[in-house]
Amino acid sequence: MNIVLAVVQFIVSEILSKPPLLVGLIALLGLLVLRRPPSEIIAGTLKTIVGFLILTGGATILIGALAPLGTMVQAGFHLQGVVPTNEAIVSLAQKAFGAPTALIMAFGFLVNLILARLTPVKFVFLTGHHLFYMATVLAVVLGSAGITGVHQVVLGALMLGTIGTVMPALVHPFTRKVTRDAGFALGHFNTFGYITSGLVGKLVRRLGAPRASAEDLTVPEGLSFLRDSLVMTTLTMVIIYIVLAIIAGPAALAQAAGGGNYIMYALTQALTFGAGVAIILVGVRMILAEIVPAFRGIAEKVVPNALPALDCPTTFPFAPNAVLLGFIMSLLGGIVGLFLMGPLGLALIIPGMVPHFFDGGTSGVYGNATGGWLGAVVGSFINGLLITLLPALLLAFMGSFGLANTTFGDTDFCLAGIITGLGAKAGFFGSYAVVVVLTIVLLALASFVTLRITPRSGPQEETAEEGEAAAETTA
Repeated sequence: MNIVLAVVQFIVSEILSKPPLLVGLIALLGLLVLRRPPSEIIAGTLKTIVGFLILTGGATILIGALAPLGTMVQAGFHLQGVVPTNEAIVSLAQKAFGAPTALIMAFGFLVNLILARLTPVKFVFLTGHHLFYMATVLAVVLGSAGITGVHQVVLGALMLGTIGTVMPALVHPFTRKVTRDAGFALGHFNTFGYITSGLVGKLVRRLGAPRASAEDLTVPEGLSFLRDSLVMTTLTMVIIYIVLAIIAGPAALAQAAGGGNYIMYALTQALTFGAGVAIILVGVRMILAEIVPAFRGIAEKVVPNALPALDCPTTFPFAPNAVLLGFIMSLLGGIVGLFLMGPLGLALIIPGMVPHFFDGGTSGVYGNATGGWLGAVVGSFINGLLITLLPALLLAFMGSFGLANTTFGDTDFCLAGIITGLGAKAGFFGSYAVVVVLTIVLLALASFVTLRITPRSGPQEETAEEGEAAAETTA
């Protein structure tokens, strides 16, 4: 008996409480279920663990670069400045909530498979890093409200599994229009923004806007560098850092600059920010390269005929001009929203370039599909406002993490965190009531949407072939 207890304690304290090892264990189990060769199992597990450690190291660099940014914002505008960067806040949160995050992610994916198997909502969420980020949101919000241990994992997993199942379904009518029935769904947790953009595009079209698609517009070759998100992120942060340094003045950065030129210090920190993002993305790619294939294989075995919900860049080839237009307009919406935060009494949300590029670009694709180029313009602009306002509202539910200079930047993360946080404020039973009721309502709505569009769909295999051909033609 003592030996069993010792083994259990060892597993809990030395594996489950160590996020890199726990995520590596998830990859190991997935590869074992898929019956991969021993060499692939060993390599995949080690790459996952090393990738997690790289992600953590990159976050340390990025968080260090964000510190002077907050100083400049506070000195220049007398406000708290927050940059929505999912990778940074996720890595920061792992120190306190690493173990529950990993457990919520694992059991949440299991809930997704069960719901997809038992309900008409046949969507399996395969964007691994967004599952990880959403699990982190839920772990932080629940933990900050005092709900920990088993209840934290159960509530978080049920929320994650439900959201991962229903959100691809709710946006799928628009996704089918975007991809021309390509046989896959969208699995990216800015779904509320994409639905909003699609609806705005419809409204714009009904009001008599031009039907011309953004793909009929010519994009100057000189702007092509904006398609590289890392270059775009770094360049924009250089501009923001230098402008804020000038506004804040040399006195605000004198101590941090160590007697050096404060403008050059701001430039160095901006470039360091870009380097941190690059390192983080390398770590994320290493993790996902092993976990996602394992998840996909398990899903195919457990949930036949389900549609895979994939990351947002899978929609980019269908409307590349709309992606660029969406990014620019979403960023403009973020800048407009930036000046609204002070009068609203909220923290200053500095536009995060990564969410504005991916979320804004995808919003442009969805708005363009329903309302042409004007739908892309208006829909992505509203998306920019949403991913400025919602992160500011989320900060109140993040406990000590609400004081950091970074937060989550996508609509679904914020809405899930706010709703879960409100339920947690109602107490232990209130949390379960909110989660259960929300699960029932969302599943009913997603089932209605799915059953409504299913008769129009052909066999999955034929649809996928048609979609692939359309994607190749568009690209």
